[in-house]
Amino acid sequence: MLDFPSLRELLLLLPAILVGLTFHEFAHGWVADRLGDRTARYQGRLTLNPLAHIDPVGFLMLVLFRFGWAKPVPVNPYNLRGDPARGMLMIALAGPAANLLVALVTALLLGTGVTHLIPYGYYFLLLALQINVVLAVFNLIPVPPLDGSKILAGLLPRQSHFLYQMETYGTIILLLLLFTGILGKILWPVVNFIVNILLAIAKII
Repeated sequence: MLDFPSLRELLLLLPAILVGLTFHEFAHGWVADRLGDRTARYQGRLTLNPLAHIDPVGFLMLVLFRFGWAKPVPVNPYNLRGDPARGMLMIALAGPAANLLVALVTALLLGTGVTHLIPYGYYFLLLALQINVVLAVFNLIPVPPLDGSKILAGLLPRQSHFLYQMETYGTIILLLLLFTGILGKILWPVVNFIVNILLAIAKII
């Protein structure tokens, strides 16, 4: 049985998700642009407008299950300067890194005590912190089409062909991991560990 969020939680959750997805995809496009590939720029994806990045199914999954995805930023590796494999690795890393940076900033804001100035400010920032950590950790799973598979392909170039071939079955694998509960057992301990570290840094626990 699904644990549907309450209306109040939903109103706080939706903007928190939009922030996480937007910065994640913008980071991919920004790094690709810096490395010479203008595809994201030409397709209007080099923007902090969340409407440019939302994938309806991935967004719904995030609302219901706390892990999901956005519309992938298009990248043409042939446009990248230098080693394309290294470039793709850096682009893939950029998304999770952006989420962890947003999570750190959010934790620091929680630590400042400014949340009492905004109605439900503490709960919103805590949700934003959790969502960004979830996006970072989830996307580092080495199953296509997640960033983790592209990072692994960059680290193990001889296996990259096999990893890219798996993209046909990647979504099915992820859904199986989700509905069997395996994904949650792997994901949540790591997420909680990172969240607690960030909260400790902010000196609020």
